Amino acid sequence: MLSSKPTAVTHEVTNQAPPLTGHDIADDPVLLEGVRREGAAWSLDDLHRIGRRAGSEEVRRWAEEANTFEPVLRTHDRYGHRVDEVDFHPAYHSLMDIAIGEGLGGSAWADERPGAHVARAAGFMVWSSTEAGHGCPVSMTYAVVPALRHAPDLAKTYEPLLTSRVYEPGLRTPTDKAGLLAGMGMTEKQGGTDVRANTTAAVPRPDGTWRLRGHKWFTSAPMNDLFLVLAQAPGGLSCFLVPRVLPDGSRNTFRIQRLKDKLGNRSNASSEPEFDDTVAWLVGAEGKGVRTIIDMVTSTRLDCVLGSASGTRAALAEAAHHARYRAVFGAKLIDQPLMRNVLADLAVESEAATTLALRLAGAADRAQRGDAGERAFLRLATAVGKYWVCKRQPAAVAEALECLGGNGYDELSGMPRLYRDAPLNGIWEGSGNVNALDMLRALAREPESLAAFRTEIEAASGADARLDAAWRGLQGELTLTEDAPLRARRVIERAALVLQGSLLVRHAPAAVADAFCATRLAGDRGLAFGTLPPGSDFAALLDRLPAGL
Repeated sequence: MLSSKPTAVTHEVTNQAPPLTGHDIADDPVLLEGVRREGAAWSLDDLHRIGRRAGSEEVRRWAEEANTFEPVLRTHDRYGHRVDEVDFHPAYHSLMDIAIGEGLGGSAWADERPGAHVARAAGFMVWSSTEAGHGCPVSMTYAVVPALRHAPDLAKTYEPLLTSRVYEPGLRTPTDKAGLLAGMGMTEKQGGTDVRANTTAAVPRPDGTWRLRGHKWFTSAPMNDLFLVLAQAPGGLSCFLVPRVLPDGSRNTFRIQRLKDKLGNRSNASSEPEFDDTVAWLVGAEGKGVRTIIDMVTSTRLDCVLGSASGTRAALAEAAHHARYRAVFGAKLIDQPLMRNVLADLAVESEAATTLALRLAGAADRAQRGDAGERAFLRLATAVGKYWVCKRQPAAVAEALECLGGNGYDELSGMPRLYRDAPLNGIWEGSGNVNALDMLRALAREPESLAAFRTEIEAASGADARLDAAWRGLQGELTLTEDAPLRARRVIERAALVLQGSLLVRHAPAAVADAFCATRLAGDRGLAFGTLPPGSDFAALLDRLPAGL
């Protein structure tokens, strides 16, 4: 007689990792060591507070909601009046409120403590690892300050509000608000990266203002309060400040034609605005628009490196967390030799990215405090870091996603969003080719930048023969002018690896530095992650994984 009782509980869930929530994202030895090394140890209590909040279930839900319920454009109100506003889900505003409140916008420029920009960089990395899209307006608000200082009167009015820790959304008279956000408008349909081909025209008025007419092709965060834009003035391409609301409280003409339907970065609105008799104020000298706005671009490029290092680390954390709980073939995944190789290789990649990102943040902090050597180093190293760290993120995130198998391909895991966001920083603020060519310009026009770069590399001279050999080979490439544009990607890639190698040899545990030099500089690896050679100290490398749960 057959039993009527079931022989198995078919809906019992086993062998699945719990959600990666309820932890401190800042509990990461690589990050914490870098913050101390770059002069911001005083900020660690704040960083851990941000990390605990970022690792909460509530913030993870905000991240999902901000990307599920995307920004919505409203061009007109119910009566037919032009309003040009973008509505965001409340979760987006919650993310922004904490980001600005924790000083991840412009507040570092008002903080005189050494290491303030490093503290802000680390906080940006921790917070944006949960949701990257809202980092765009946060980053632009940070980056606008040095460029706006080319117009001292405008800076005097707006800088205190751009460095505020108050998030106050909505279009109102800027000086009536407790805090402001900034954006930029550079590219146009016909030019893209070639901003000198822009056709937006600027005409001076007797009252000292200008009037703009034209279009921009990719202006993110259109609900920000102020924008730096490029336009053709009689004296050449110039930089202008365009507020959404004018000092008298009336709306400036900023017609949003549409929002971009992007691969990733879905929580952030990116728009195509039209200017038509739009009121603007000149920033910097007429005809020197690129030279003026480049101060903003340099800072946003730094944030691209920070963001890519953060995104790589976030994906690695998810992969490591899954491997710690998932069992296959009678053992936890993290104890399986081949998975250990993959995770260790990703850990080396992530540590190199994070260490370089924080070194750049330290250089930026010291440069703005008057260190000429750090400023020269930053000129070349930012291009190098922006190219390589942003270029490596998509490959690293894809490998981390694969560690979860089919679970990683499911939207509920969060990994597809990390993957869609991964290519972004390699494109924004100059694609790979732009940064490679920018490296060539720095080498040709600013020899002090190469001298500072050399000083940085040679601080590790004699510590590792593989690094020394790679540096000897690179020096000839950096000064060779024949076919330089054709070779630029090869050179900048090698420059990034040598720079990362120098940093790791000096600052990372021996196992990490050895694995990096063996595989990235001496070439003892395959073309995919997980091909570290036998003899690598896998246990020591896996000890550098983010703590997780």
